[in-house]
Amino acid sequence: MRVAIGAPHGRSGKTTITLGLIAALRRSGLAVQPFKKGPDFIDPGWLGLAAGRSCRNLDLYFLNKQRLAEQFVRGCHGADIAVIEGAMGLYDGLDLEGSDSTAAVARAVKAPIILVIDTTRMTRSAAALVKGFQNFEPDTEIAGVILNKVARARHENILRGSIESYTGIPVVGAIPKQKKPFIAERHLGLVTVEEWNQVNELLDELGQQTEKYVDLQAVLKIAATARPLPAVASVRKTASPRVRIGVIKDSVFSFYYPDNLEALEDEGAELVYINSLSDKFLPDIQGLYIGGGFPEVFAQKLEENISLRASIRSEIENGLPVYAECGGLMYLCRNLIYNGQNYEMCGVLPCDTRMSSVPRGHGYTKMMTHDSNYLFAQGSEIRGHEFHHSQICNVDENEINFIFKVERGYGLDGQRDGIAVNNVIASYNHLYAPSHPEWAANFMIQARQYGKN
Repeated sequence: MRVAIGAPHGRSGKTTITLGLIAALRRSGLAVQPFKKGPDFIDPGWLGLAAGRSCRNLDLYFLNKQRLAEQFVRGCHGADIAVIEGAMGLYDGLDLEGSDSTAAVARAVKAPIILVIDTTRMTRSAAALVKGFQNFEPDTEIAGVILNKVARARHENILRGSIESYTGIPVVGAIPKQKKPFIAERHLGLVTVEEWNQVNELLDELGQQTEKYVDLQAVLKIAATARPLPAVASVRKTASPRVRIGVIKDSVFSFYYPDNLEALEDEGAELVYINSLSDKFLPDIQGLYIGGGFPEVFAQKLEENISLRASIRSEIENGLPVYAECGGLMYLCRNLIYNGQNYEMCGVLPCDTRMSSVPRGHGYTKMMTHDSNYLFAQGSEIRGHEFHHSQICNVDENEINFIFKVERGYGLDGQRDGIAVNNVIASYNHLYAPSHPEWAANFMIQARQYGKN
């Protein structure tokens, strides 16, 4: 069983409704596998916690339809139902054809769609809206509607009657207007789940709300209409001997695709998790992976952990292979400048980073590898995603090497990305491992070589 949750536009309430739906289905005893359309990290953190299973991303910019369907099937292993949260509007994408839209993803995995409608100041016009979405791409299956921000019973009755009469699509839920948002936001979207107090109580509340206002049996009936997908082997490689790879994963650095971590494990990694705020030294590891996050929010605490920063710097000077993305890049620089304050970081990369009030890079990226490095062959195309408000500054050009030429996106300065120093490769680009299998394989080769020294 599977179902996709879409909407006419962003901020319609998809995330809170998807969270409530997942929580309610889980409370009913079902194993729920969550997915998020697009390259987002923050929403998947919430969806994964609600489901008790790691949320996975579905993105047609990274993978073609066949590969995407295969990743979907693998991700569903052991689940009773899959719930896919869309992004932006249902048909929104990078091109006129919407080739990477939520609708396109739903078609690729043959998932019926439930459309979430923000009904603020709307009654009968909701039927025209739904009918337009119903007919825009006839091969897109909109199988149900959930009304959001409903004012009162009369409002719901007019909405429900209009939509069902003019479109034939059932309304399977009606969520009342809330006095305040459930989850706070900051400059990159929702606050991460790692930072939210009483998160389990919030998810319980959303689950109870869904049980009260959404017909779960109707949702399950829709999900059961999904056509079968080809079977895919779920057996993973078990390379040996295992090599210990450190992963800094905590409230500061939490942006990791589960597929990336699994790709390292498939190549022989034993993942060792490290806390940048409380751990004082690096453990015995042969490689280090530092993902994205919010180092600017925790800059003072990161600075105060002098011993860990010194330990990282020392091991890198000894040749430790390190791969860092976005927030990880910022952590490895000399200083982080935020709100007029200067915070010392690891001092590995010969530059600083400065936070801005507006995004420096936001969206999909395409990089061409133009310099030799141990991860990617020269001339190879690297696709990814970036969303950062920081930019490098005070660069020592004589000590720094850039391995990527930016063809789409911003990177470090609109032209370059990928800093290579010693065995460190740091980039603003977030890479999705299934689209670049050489990344994990080559990183593990380098880690094994380091372990022999």
